[in-house]
Amino acid sequence: MHKTLLTAFSNSSSDNLKSKPCPELCRRIQNRKWLGLSVVAFVLVVTGAVAQAQQPKKVSRIGYVAGASRSTISARIEAFRQGMRELGYVEDKNIVIEWRFGEGKQDRLPALVAELVRLKVDIIVTGGPISTRRAKEATVSIPIVMAQDTDPVGSGFVASLARPGGNITGLATLAPEISGKRLELLKEIVPRLSRVVVFGSSTEPANAQSLKRLNWPQRRSA
Repeated sequence: MHKTLLTAFSNSSSDNLKSKPCPELCRRIQNRKWLGLSVVAFVLVVTGAVAQAQQPKKVSRIGYVAGASRSTISARIEAFRQGMRELGYVEDKNIVIEWRFGEGKQDRLPALVAELVRLKVDIIVTGGPISTRRAKEATVSIPIVMAQDTDPVGSGFVASLARPGGNITGLATLAPEISGKRLELLKEIVPRLSRVVVFGSSTEPANAQSLKRLNWPQRRSA
């Protein structure tokens, strides 16, 4: 197309070379020159716009990591998918989800999180406090969303519930705050209750707070 334009300008200019005064001839040549450049610029703009429109739209990649096996939290996984669909995000259509599960082996989590970081996922969703901690240790740039945590402030994941700061946000179950209420309800159900066994991991700061709220003599005298 460019060659055709330039050839037409050249032939037309040579035909008028002897018959037109120099100033008028130069003016016409200059006008045609700018006309040609304008056409070329228009073609480049249109071609660039078409090429940009043909580029595939970026598909967001989400990393999901949990210490449990997939089968034990299948209900939570389906709830997560349903929530994403309600927001217009459908797996394998406009988002890709990289699922990683520790299968009950917490020592596998660092490697699983490192793999998600190497894949350069856009966001990491964690299924529990331990996986959140491993994700926090692995990256400070990829956003991390906690599916649930009993005490994100006590665990050191966020500065405060109002202003999390950093690259971590998500949901807090506030378990320490309701631990005492749970014990009260249990006492109402079983009035003669005198001994309660509580299971938990000593490595989670929230559990220590929950135990303080579950101090039986203190609760009974309150």
